Amino acid sequence: MRSCLIFVLVVAGTLFRAGAQDVESVHYPASSQVGAFPFESSFHVWISPETKLVRAVIVHQHGCGDGAENSGETAALDLHWRALAKKHDAALVSPHYSAQDAECRLWCDPRNGSGEVFLQAIHDLALITKHPEMENAPWCLWGHSGGGFWASLMLEKYSNRILGIFCRSGTAASAWMSGEVKAPVYPPAAYQVPMVINPGLQERDDVRFKGAWTTSTQFFNFFRSRGAPVAFAPDPFSGHDCRNSRLMAIPFFDACLGQRLPMRDGQPLSIGAGKGWLGEWTTGAIKPPGAMSETDARTLSWLPDAASARAFSEYVRFGITTDATAPLVAPKIVSVKPGPARGEFTIQWTAEADFESGIRQFAIYRDGVRIAVYPSPNVDLKQGFPQFQGISYHDTPLANSPKMVYTDTPPEGSVPPAYAVMTINTPGLESPLSKAVRPLP
Repeated sequence: MRSCLIFVLVVAGTLFRAGAQDVESVHYPASSQVGAFPFESSFHVWISPETKLVRAVIVHQHGCGDGAENSGETAALDLHWRALAKKHDAALVSPHYSAQDAECRLWCDPRNGSGEVFLQAIHDLALITKHPEMENAPWCLWGHSGGGFWASLMLEKYSNRILGIFCRSGTAASAWMSGEVKAPVYPPAAYQVPMVINPGLQERDDVRFKGAWTTSTQFFNFFRSRGAPVAFAPDPFSGHDCRNSRLMAIPFFDACLGQRLPMRDGQPLSIGAGKGWLGEWTTGAIKPPGAMSETDARTLSWLPDAASARAFSEYVRFGITTDATAPLVAPKIVSVKPGPARGEFTIQWTAEADFESGIRQFAIYRDGVRIAVYPSPNVDLKQGFPQFQGISYHDTPLANSPKMVYTDTPPEGSVPPAYAVMTINTPGLESPLSKAVRPLP
């Protein structure tokens, strides 16, 4: 299933809507006024139809450059990230700042106006989705490259609104330490926000991207030396691309959302630093709560719970995490209709991603017999594991992601068959079979 975006133009405070799909959007033109934000921007949001009250906002912030910026158009369509959002009644938001060939520091430093535009977008999206509570919901901030730079500086002003931060291959530490940008003044609350700093190990010696490794280590050392709950979790096989970072990010945010919600007195609940697990990224060794020395508290990585600690231990060694549980929810067939050619039938369905590892493929059944696995097996060795939607350089669905549609040609002269579909997760474990559906006469 491929969702279409709804584009909403905001002009002089008036909202104009077009279409009615499961992703809604706001769009803001660039401003030429002095002091105003100079770039065009759009923001897209997905909220599960089953969510009655939005309790949090998960932000998937792209990096710098045309390709990265354009990935902001598809991040809210990602089925795996949607599974996290649905579990916690969260809105999944994907910004798209359009700097194009301009200096992206003008948007990835939120103090230059992108932070205010983001707040305006959350306000407007709360209105058009009819979820006014979304405007004051706390945030989980994920950012790649320039997006990590952005998230690390959003922490300065909005630490009381942030549940957790995941910086993939980018922070602002090197820029402020060198005087390239104004050094942030972090309030005490900033040192209570759980964070994961996630560079690619191949960036360390890369001529172009070694700065991403340096700024990641500087940021981790700065915060961890002050006792902040931060983990340093490099991917052993990637460079500047996101690869399998979601396998660390999703269990981390799952823990942050589970432990820091519900909110108390309008503020997220704090996580006691002494209650977290500890990890050593070079070996993957982890320690349970209570095994922390003063040195550990300022050098080893901090993880919020046992599940995120196990994910950390596997991820820093192998670049992936294991999943031993099958998908719990069967797909749902939307329709079975005559196909484009005589004698064909086209099956269309919807499915939820397996929370731990996403969707790899679907099995198609005709009259109780498996007839196909769709799409054909396509293991991306660089990516490390296959996903139905694919995963781009920027941790977003690929532009040519397949649809949840399959056309079958049953034996000629046979009675119109009953079709069913099964989800297969990344390690190959299978969901229950959907309810069988025959084509309408």
